[in-house]
Amino acid sequence: MASATATARAEPDAPSEVARPRRPRRFGGSRLGGLILALNLVSLLILFIGALLLNEWSRGLIEARQETLTAQGELLVRVLGEPQIGVTRGEPVSLDPIEASRWLRDNFIPEGQRARLFDVDGIPLADSYEVTEAIPGGPLPPALPAGSPAPTIDPDEEGRQTRTLQQARAELAAEVDGALGGQPQAGIRMSETGDQVVSVSIPVRHVEQVLGVLTLEAGDVNETLDAQRRALMPFALVALGVNLLGSLLMHMFVARPVMRLSTAADEVRLQRARAISLPDLESRKDEIGDLARSLETMTAALSDRMDAIEAFAADVSHEIKNPLTSIRSALETLPLVKTDAQREKLTALLQQDVRRLDRLITDISNASRLDAELNRDRPRPIDLTVLLGEIVGVYEAGRKPGEARVVFDPPEGGHAVVVGRDGPLGQVFRNLIDNARSFSPPDGVVRVTLARDDLDGTRPVRVRIDDDGPGIPSENLETVFERFYTSRPRGTAFGTNSGLGLSIVRQIVEAHGGRVWAANRTDADGRVTGARLEVALPAVPAGRRP
Repeated sequence: MASATATARAEPDAPSEVARPRRPRRFGGSRLGGLILALNLVSLLILFIGALLLNEWSRGLIEARQETLTAQGELLVRVLGEPQIGVTRGEPVSLDPIEASRWLRDNFIPEGQRARLFDVDGIPLADSYEVTEAIPGGPLPPALPAGSPAPTIDPDEEGRQTRTLQQARAELAAEVDGALGGQPQAGIRMSETGDQVVSVSIPVRHVEQVLGVLTLEAGDVNETLDAQRRALMPFALVALGVNLLGSLLMHMFVARPVMRLSTAADEVRLQRARAISLPDLESRKDEIGDLARSLETMTAALSDRMDAIEAFAADVSHEIKNPLTSIRSALETLPLVKTDAQREKLTALLQQDVRRLDRLITDISNASRLDAELNRDRPRPIDLTVLLGEIVGVYEAGRKPGEARVVFDPPEGGHAVVVGRDGPLGQVFRNLIDNARSFSPPDGVVRVTLARDDLDGTRPVRVRIDDDGPGIPSENLETVFERFYTSRPRGTAFGTNSGLGLSIVRQIVEAHGGRVWAANRTDADGRVTGARLEVALPAVPAGRRP
């Protein structure tokens, strides 16, 4: 008997398909992995391109600004070195601070730039912020209302401003000292307000004599870098969006389905269901769909196996109860018998039931171990010609007078190779031969034929076992493969067969990808001349034969 199978579902019932043809995949065999990889690569590529463009742009802007300031400074120092403009006429020759300041005031200094002139000792002579109307720094804060207390000065902030001013003056002095040595200086340094400025310092010459240094600086470096950062923001936002989209897709298409599968598996584990069925996941063509289909197939197989175990247990219980009931009845009757003949008859009945029970338990044990035996050994190529020849040889060597002979007819070409396990396959053919011999008349013949049926491309290897017995009733051609079914000819000793032999045969053959069936042999007049049991197995390609 089999119990109804309940399925664990996250949604209402819907038809599902366990097996579907798989379509070709991309990205190394994984569609889902390809999607994840593509999204991550796009995100990283956007960030990489944005960072690369920002670095190159920053470097290019700074270099261009330095070149511009250098060109302006060379033009200015060439003019300042003329005697009629910036150089005093007396001895020794030196820069005239008044004329130089007037000249800086009268000539155009671009907005955002600052020009400063130092003498040969590094002392400031002129500053464009002092001789023009340009006011450095930002706008002043609004005036406080009348009577407001004076704002307090933070000592830490005042100390920080002092340190910034000292550092800016030290960097400027170092740059001026370098230019006084005769070589133009260019670089990025800190201004008195703490901002970064692009600065060039060029020596002012009269002929070959260094009269001072002209320093030009552009204070819009921070604004330029801020503009570049703002330019990078779209790239960063797009990359963030791609990452968020990737995370959302990962959650929707991976995390949530896996959680649903986990919940369904927990339902099966807690015995609230016997199988998993999630049709919307099984229809997917990625790894999640494969996992859902595999889990459904696995749980369905486990459910079928549980049903089979329940049915087997019920059949075993029924079959064991019959000889036990007979033994109990005989034991209860034994004290009541009066004659030795009746006592011997009851004793013989008890011995027969004990033998039947022993044979039944042995066959049940073999059937129970069959799955473990099938999974223990690795399948390998087996030459059925050799295997059947050895089995038939054993029967012939041990044949007793009156028992049926076993004859083997090998195939044309001499070999028929299948993939399987020689132990279970040997058990298949021994069970079939034993069954055929049990139905054969005394000194009959059991014919074992091995051949190929090239019309069957799936299972071309055929093994036929023919006997000369009474045959099988047409309505029982399929029933004979059921567990504990037995139909013996008249006169056969009761209890010598458990009815598990052909059931074990079918289980082993189907585990090897084959099939087995029964038929009756007839003569020209249509009379039954015996039974035929036939096994069809897949063949091994020629390249894999031993």
